[in-house]
Amino acid sequence: MDTVEETLKCPACQEFFTDPVTLPCGHHFCLTCIQTVWETNGSDEGPFFCPECQVFFPSDLTVEVNTNIQTKIKDLTTKPPAAELQTTSYRGTKSSTVYCDQCIEAPLVAIRTCLTCDASLCQAHALLHQQRSALRKHTLVEVTGDPLSLKCREHCDELKLFCKEERVPVCCLCVLVGTHKNHKASQLSEACTDFKSMLEATLNQLLKRRSEAEHAIKDLESLYTQTVKSAADFRERISDKYSRIRVVLDGDERLMMQIIDSEETYMTEWLEAQRGIVEAQIKEIDGLRASSKSLLEETDDLRFLQQITAQNLCDPLDFPPIQKVDKDLCDPEKLQTIEKLVDDLTVSLSQHFPRMWSYLCSPALDSKTAHPTLEISEDRKQVYWRRQPVSKGPSPQPYDSQYSVLAQEGFTSGQHYWEVIVQEKPYWLIGMTTGPDLKKDAPNQSSSRLGVNSTSWCIYHGDGQYLACHDTQEKQLTVAKTVRKLGILTNLHKGELSFYNADAMTLLHSFCVQCTESLYPMLNPCIDANGLNRQPLTLFWIKDPWDWHGNTDYGDKESA
Repeated sequence: MDTVEETLKCPACQEFFTDPVTLPCGHHFCLTCIQTVWETNGSDEGPFFCPECQVFFPSDLTVEVNTNIQTKIKDLTTKPPAAELQTTSYRGTKSSTVYCDQCIEAPLVAIRTCLTCDASLCQAHALLHQQRSALRKHTLVEVTGDPLSLKCREHCDELKLFCKEERVPVCCLCVLVGTHKNHKASQLSEACTDFKSMLEATLNQLLKRRSEAEHAIKDLESLYTQTVKSAADFRERISDKYSRIRVVLDGDERLMMQIIDSEETYMTEWLEAQRGIVEAQIKEIDGLRASSKSLLEETDDLRFLQQITAQNLCDPLDFPPIQKVDKDLCDPEKLQTIEKLVDDLTVSLSQHFPRMWSYLCSPALDSKTAHPTLEISEDRKQVYWRRQPVSKGPSPQPYDSQYSVLAQEGFTSGQHYWEVIVQEKPYWLIGMTTGPDLKKDAPNQSSSRLGVNSTSWCIYHGDGQYLACHDTQEKQLTVAKTVRKLGILTNLHKGELSFYNADAMTLLHSFCVQCTESLYPMLNPCIDANGLNRQPLTLFWIKDPWDWHGNTDYGDKESA
């Protein structure tokens, strides 16, 4: 880049101006130098022209000494070297405006920067730069106050190539003898064309994904409405049926209605959560679209490549498919089960009392027993995977039993029933366990591992397969329909532990449990593999459960 000292030298004699004159084109020369070029002493006629830009002037041209330049030369030559080094250039760092390096008097704002000359040019000098045949091959870019940022830092050469292996703009020397030697490289324009084609394909893919996400939102809204309407319809029909047997079954109706309310609450909350996930995907898609559109509007190849590499958009984005909404998620199977039970009661009331749901309890999770990789909700009804474990050894299996949490209270007698909502989790492990000093042991110790010792009983689900696990033994179960809610019933008087599909109330497996210690519910959400198993395990809960045994003697009769 030219210094102030260089701009005050005559382009003909390369010395400080002597009697400087300014031609109509803006270039400056010594009076004697320009007269020598014109082969005239000032009195003869032309031809008059500028040696710099080859522009011809009228024959009546008169030139006068430029006193302003003469004063600047005098000031510069009389200053000491130290002061000279401290002279502020027209492109001072305190101002964000870049000025022309070719203008001497009242420099104009630069509009272009020549990377070959490392000089910024105003409109007039940029035009002259392009008109001169010797300068036409110079690289002009949008004006910048730091031309070196657009050059190779190692060789200070122009970035004319794009390294395909490391995906960065490079200069020719980098490919020939530098750190990118033997790397495959292409012209900047060619790389831009390839990446723009890729971005256009990505945009089309994003549009398609957004459309799929919008359809998923509509399906979720439809299912939400269907869930609310279905719950309302069942609530009305069941209420009518209960009105016929109100005297006997007032408490049972209250229980059933609360089951429906809780079912609706959990289902609608889940649908809202799914909607939030899809809306977040739409927001992410819109952000990527906006970034891609902005990049496609970039006309400067170098800036485009710098931005696309900075945003990690060099490769086509690999999107997982938008998960289609399963219409069976809102299958009112549990509500239909309730209605069927009510119908059965009208035929043979005593055969259906007490109900399994009469023993419904809602255990609270004990965060002190949770593995460090697990997160417990504030209401202690949910457990989910917090982060991937850091391990130097082999990766743990999704069903690793150490990633568990116990309930706060254990069972020592009587009958107890509780449910866990699993929805579409691909991996989970749910059951009960007991043992000496269980609550004192760390959750990753062998005494508290679920399903790997003689005092643990559980159901494991992995990719559609169901296993009953106890004492290191596994039994594969035949399950007709996907379990979205698991029910566990304990009858400690008879020494039975049974697992159910809680929606259809169908038995999955029963264990014979003979133990004298407290029996603790235990949940294991299993490892979150690549974000596909991050859904929580949720304990089903209803408000103010009805105490069946405190309102009827059916329980005593059944036990008898």
